[in-house]
Formats: sequence, structure tokens, C-alpha cells
Amino acid sequence: MEVRYLADPVRFQRMTTAELRQNLLVENLFNTGELRLVYSNADRAIVGSAVPLKQPLALSGSKELAAEYFTERREVGIINIGAPGIVSVGEESFHIANKEALYIGKERHNIEFKSDSAQTPAEFYLLSYPAHQTYPTRKVTREQANRLDLGSDAECNKRTIYQYLRPGVLDTCQLVMGLTELAEGNVWNTMPPHTHERRTEIYLYFEMPENSILFHFCGAPETTRHIVMQNKQVILSPSWSIHSGVGTARYTFIWGMGGENQEFGDMDGVDPVQIQ
Repeated sequence: MEVRYLADPVRFQRMTTAELRQNLLVENLFNTGELRLVYSNADRAIVGSAVPLKQPLALSGSKELAAEYFTERREVGIINIGAPGIVSVGEESFHIANKEALYIGKERHNIEFKSDSAQTPAEFYLLSYPAHQTYPTRKVTREQANRLDLGSDAECNKRTIYQYLRPGVLDTCQLVMGLTELAEGNVWNTMPPHTHERRTEIYLYFEMPENSILFHFCGAPETTRHIVMQNKQVILSPSWSIHSGVGTARYTFIWGMGGENQEFGDMDGVDPVQIQ
């Protein structure tokens, strides 16, 4: 498990492009036949992936967690961005198709990931936060998610939000998670931008066309920077930072948060003309 200590607002201003990318950007997350985890000190979030081939991949405890097993004191959200696969949780097995989600509650043993086909593997994206209460493990389909249609073509941000893990859809301890699909011809997300000091947020950008790139803007509103990103890369966003992006073509991204509350609308908006 890789460990990251995210920069504070003062250190952030003095970082080079290379240091900024090393601190906030997670590259090469989806490696075939591997399970990879990155631990962030911000709200003790863990982001990861599992791309199983012929052999299943197991999610286990580690010295970084000082836990016998991974979910001893944690909950996990999973969204599959690849071909269909199976997540086994103890004696239960859940078949997870593309863009379907699974929530695994605290204190669930023996978690394994399998692909239906090693030639076209599943690509399970994981997000985990500490949990103090146990909630039932449950699968959520796109049809079961809470859907929001926002933005406009005129603002280049027409998009559909699918809220998979959130109050009203299923109960979790602190994790909220979902995905946003931009309509064809639209490229902006999270605009106008905002911060939410009470929660960190993590983005996975995917379904980016070949040779396209995305500019992710981060930092305090008065001292922003950008990070150039490619397909299937992750950005770690501290609570004090804006998190907004624009691509050279449409894309999809998975967002996930953990912190003081689960209110999707709890944010401190920033007037775009005040961004520097």
C-alpha cells in the first residue's frame, strides 16, 4: 500500500509541477492482474483498484491499517468500470456489471475479486473510509441510483449524475460515491467550482477518448494550479481545494467523499470570476 501525505495550502503554492503530480495524482492505478491501494492521510481515505485475470484477487489487512482484515474498521465502495465480474464477500457473491456499484460494510471478511473473462477483465475501482458502524453489504445498479440531470450545452457542462452510495439510496457510515457522465460536446465538470472544508473528495477520470487529455484545476480559489491528466487516473483533493476539470473531449468521472457529513449540497461555492 502506497502512503500519501497531502500538501497543506502553504506548501502547495511552492510545489513544482512534478511535486504537485507526485503528491495529488495517482497514475497507473489499473494494472492487469493486480490489486493496488493508495492511502491518503486526508480523512484516512484509501483509493484502489482490482483487475483480476485468471486468479482472484483478495483484499486483505496490512500493517498500515494495523488490522487483521481490511474492513475490520472500514467500509468500502466499489464501482466496476470494466467488463463484468464477481465480488465475493464472505459466503455471498455479487455479480457486478459495468457501472454497477457494491457497498461493503464494516466487519465483512474474505473479500475477493474475479473477472467473468480473463480476456476482458473487470476493472473494480475501490474507495474506502474508516467506519464506526456496520451497515449491510448491498449492490446498487444504475437504475437504483439517484439520478440528477444538470448543466447546459451553453455552459459546456450538460451532465448526468448517478448517486450510488448516499442517504436515500442506501445507508453508509460516512462514504458517499457516484459517477457523472458528460453529454456529447460537453467538457466542463464542477463548474462553478466549490470547496467543502468538511469533506475530502477523490475523482477518477475515465472513458476518455484516445489521445485526449484533461486539465484538473486545484488549490485554494485565489491560488489555483492545474494538473494534466489522462484516462483512468485519480486526483486526491484536500478539503480546502477546488476540484474542477475540463477535457479536450467528453468523459466520465467517479467522485467519492468522506468526512463530517453526507450532505451532497454541503459546499462553499466560488464565483468563477474570483478564481486566480
